Amino acid sequence: MLFDIRKALILVGAGCVVASTDAFESLSLAPTSPTPNPEPIEVSEVPLPPALANTSAGACTTQINARQTGCIAQFGLMSGNFLPDGNHLTALLEYVGAPAAPDPASDYTGLNLVLLKVDGTTFPNGDAWKCITCGVPSANRAGATALDSYAQTFRDGTRAMAGTNIIDCGGKPLNSSSCTPDKVHIYPIRWNNKADDDGTGAGGSIRELRLHPDDVHLGFSSFGIYGGYITEYGFYGRLEFNATGSRYDVVDVTVLLNPDLPQPLSADGDRLVLNSSAISVGELRGFTGTGNEITYIGYPVESCNIDAFAVDLATGKVRRITTHPEYTDPLAVSPDDKWQVVLDTRGTRRQMFMSGLRTVPPITDIVSITASSSTRNNGVRRFFEPWLLDFEGDRGLYFGQKINAAGDGSPGSINDPNWNSGADPRWSLDGTRIAYYQWLAVSPACGGSNPLECEVSPYEDGRQGRIMVARLVSRKPLAIGGISIAADEVPWGIKYVPGMVLPERTYPPAGDYVLEGKAQGYANVTITYDDSNVSVKSVRVNYHDFSNDGHNVLVGYENVTRSALSPTADHYDWYSNLTSTGVATGTKVTSPDGFHLEIDVLTNFFDANGTLTTTINEVVFDQPCNNC
Repeated sequence: MLFDIRKALILVGAGCVVASTDAFESLSLAPTSPTPNPEPIEVSEVPLPPALANTSAGACTTQINARQTGCIAQFGLMSGNFLPDGNHLTALLEYVGAPAAPDPASDYTGLNLVLLKVDGTTFPNGDAWKCITCGVPSANRAGATALDSYAQTFRDGTRAMAGTNIIDCGGKPLNSSSCTPDKVHIYPIRWNNKADDDGTGAGGSIRELRLHPDDVHLGFSSFGIYGGYITEYGFYGRLEFNATGSRYDVVDVTVLLNPDLPQPLSADGDRLVLNSSAISVGELRGFTGTGNEITYIGYPVESCNIDAFAVDLATGKVRRITTHPEYTDPLAVSPDDKWQVVLDTRGTRRQMFMSGLRTVPPITDIVSITASSSTRNNGVRRFFEPWLLDFEGDRGLYFGQKINAAGDGSPGSINDPNWNSGADPRWSLDGTRIAYYQWLAVSPACGGSNPLECEVSPYEDGRQGRIMVARLVSRKPLAIGGISIAADEVPWGIKYVPGMVLPERTYPPAGDYVLEGKAQGYANVTITYDDSNVSVKSVRVNYHDFSNDGHNVLVGYENVTRSALSPTADHYDWYSNLTSTGVATGTKVTSPDGFHLEIDVLTNFFDANGTLTTTINEVVFDQPCNNC
């Protein structure tokens, strides 16, 4: 959608660098470093096994797949990393419709790690795909868990990680004919989280695993419950093969949260202090290409604006990668650290009703951050699109280049808005290719009471997922070198001791505070805790000619109260009447009876009474309809 240049947001056509207008110029007045010009990008689709609507046993017949190498479900695929040669891509595919044993094709069932050819060639049998884990003997997968997320390859090309498992072909390249099911072992990954651990059992619950480029270290996250609310911790450790247990252990683990360091928001007497350089690893998202930095989603710099950050493993220096008010989460950094791909809702207007007013300090986010990080989805539907940013990320009027801008927007086209990306995008090691996958919006995210009509799959087999590869055709391949093994220690973290009580994120005590504007004005802030005095329940802020940048002045109030419905679901009572004047004019206003939202952080169905509306230079950004 195009707006007038004096309106809120411009999406510049094919080749697509997001320019900005008054809604964003408040952060654009200072000179910035040069920004890159759009570059040519060619996007193609990766061949996949045939998909089936009928998933019953035997439905994958020789008429559908003559080579009897399996059929997949119509929905639910995920792409992973490239192999070192850049011509093979890992993926997680759900095989369905296999015949019963002892038919050899019975091996093609369930969720499996698959290699896909991306260079137009085939494997020796004529397929453009090869299932790595289909038919692995049960003895070779003892203790293995589901291969359900984030396929990542080791740089040696003989191993991969999927879910909480490492797939090893005994030193044979995964793409070679010598890597056969009997050679493959699937080893579980185990984290010892108990003081009296005897080495048996599942160990601690870990999620969002990310392999460090050195192939030795691992980043991961784990949920916890504090004060009745869900919380999440980031960790960093070293993978160590345990031959006795036939598994990989995560050892020398560091908690990436240190309450003794400066926090994003703290109190100095009756003054509130904001620190945008504070380390605040909310959810770990991975590592930069050289492995020198951890990437993560952290505490906002601007209210309701969920951004990506990077922190140096050795020094703790933080940099903000994205500033666009829309939501970002998945990202991948190029092997030379000079570029990054982010999956972002920018351009969709999904979050602008909540986050579009710039330069608002992140005060109410003490309680509202879970809401602003949950409204970006509609159930399983993501609104993500892939964007290419240089090292410095968003700045001035530069908000990156849309990777899949080419196309006419028609059903099934490269830029069809009903096909959305899922985590994570991935770079080839030579820096010339980027892989991402997409899912088609399906019921209940469309059809029925939802105003979005369901789009019919354009594919003959009816599949609703696809894997894409973007070629940066003007780039010269990077030399593929080795990566130095990173240190086990993270100086700014806390060494994890199995069984320890994990540190909590600290916020100012209950009370009345003053936040002084860096340029002018002030804000009165009241923080109220719940009856247990453990968790912050509500935050009220009154702004008095407040300005941090000297260009935009904020007046009005915002008051947000959170109540737990369950550890993962919250009810919010939100009252807002904010006005910003200066370079841009904007408001963030709730209906007279307030905005009342219920949402679960894990399921992401939007359910609200009342309205929350942001207007920037007369462009109105409304909230989504319920369950939309």
